[in-house]
Amino acid sequence: MKSGDAASLAAAGGPHAADVLGTSWLTRLIVAVAMLVAAATAIDLGMGETFGWDARVNCAAVDAHIAGLDPYFMENLKDAKYSYPYLPVTLDAFRPLCAGGVLVAHYKAIYLVLAILCALSLPGLGEGRRSLRGTALRVIFALGGFVGLEWVLATGNFAIFSGLLIAAALALLLRPAGSDRLGNKSSLLQFAGAALLGLVTSFKLVYCPIIAALYLLPLQRSRKLMLIAVASGGFVLPILISAVFYAHLLPSWLGAIFGQIPGQHSPSNEVNPSLLFLARALADRLGLVGSKLVIASLYGFAALVLVIGPLAVSVWRMIAARGPVDVRSPLNWFDRWLIEHPVAAMRLAVLTMYAFYLCAPRLKEYAFFDVALYAAILIVDLPAAGLAAVMTVAVGIPALASITGYAFIDGFDQLAIALACFWIMLWAQSAVPGQVVRAAGVEPAQLSRAEGF
Repeated sequence: MKSGDAASLAAAGGPHAADVLGTSWLTRLIVAVAMLVAAATAIDLGMGETFGWDARVNCAAVDAHIAGLDPYFMENLKDAKYSYPYLPVTLDAFRPLCAGGVLVAHYKAIYLVLAILCALSLPGLGEGRRSLRGTALRVIFALGGFVGLEWVLATGNFAIFSGLLIAAALALLLRPAGSDRLGNKSSLLQFAGAALLGLVTSFKLVYCPIIAALYLLPLQRSRKLMLIAVASGGFVLPILISAVFYAHLLPSWLGAIFGQIPGQHSPSNEVNPSLLFLARALADRLGLVGSKLVIASLYGFAALVLVIGPLAVSVWRMIAARGPVDVRSPLNWFDRWLIEHPVAAMRLAVLTMYAFYLCAPRLKEYAFFDVALYAAILIVDLPAAGLAAVMTVAVGIPALASITGYAFIDGFDQLAIALACFWIMLWAQSAVPGQVVRAAGVEPAQLSRAEGF
């Protein structure tokens, strides 16, 4: 990395740019982390072609579908060790991606370019939306956060494409504070973002709760509910299309997903680093793994104690410190508070999406690439101490471990560092002084309309 690149990482931007610029040790840390990420990425790109099994399986399923075979039976997939997990409609949606075999042959280089595009597409929060420093941090985090991209490159998983849709959806949803001046165009862009977000959740159904986080956007309640409805429609539409136009394949898809096809791999039987599997491991230690009630209780308790509870406490402290709560109409008061604090509201929405990912019952290793994209938005405006901690824990240590040969395969390493990053961001969020940041052009009359439909 050239010295000019090092200087560019410290370019001004964001509400905390002053203390970051004045902290030379932080600049050196970011440069060191960037070098680790670059080295780890180079190693991943140089690995043998024995990897990329998900890309081969997905494109083999597309080829089988074109040939008139049932792609959900592994016997119809060339050299496949895994079943095809996506909805039937994706078989035609993915056809252009697999045409000519280019993706399978060159997926690593293609995925790296797409990962950089994901980072560049992510929106900023606050005033420094397109600063060079913020862009550099988002690229570093997208490439190295939680070694999510490493798993995408190793498996060739199509999570890279869901990452592109997530980045585009967030860019459309997290409109700048003054974007209401665009009028109907701004509304249409946000509805398009909501539809894209819903479409992403249809790829992996377990992530659909993130749609509820749209309620935390700094908008009137009626508009937020419309965004949630549009996102829900984007989630349901691929399922309906699959049920209507691919009815002959839907039973096979369900059988493949739930392990009802004898003698072949099923996603339901996979072990992955989620809180549900952590609860199952704990129940096994206690000799109670046969009780679904015990596992469900441990799972809910873990999600509440490790994620939902800390998030709720942090949010309550953040909003209660900025004014008395209207106990007569707390929801109206909360809606008004979100509109009066648009930047904080958007951070809260993204942080809640991050939290819902961590609580998902099925969180595959490559899914942490999506988690890293949400985190990449949040880290840019962190105070110096919080930024240094997150970059070290979520990027530096995993990249160093990857370079030295520890591949984050067994156990719950990725989940642990993602949780640590989540807690650090909660701490940093509560440490930021409370200031009322009003959206440009928002009048008191507009704020009062947020109280109802």
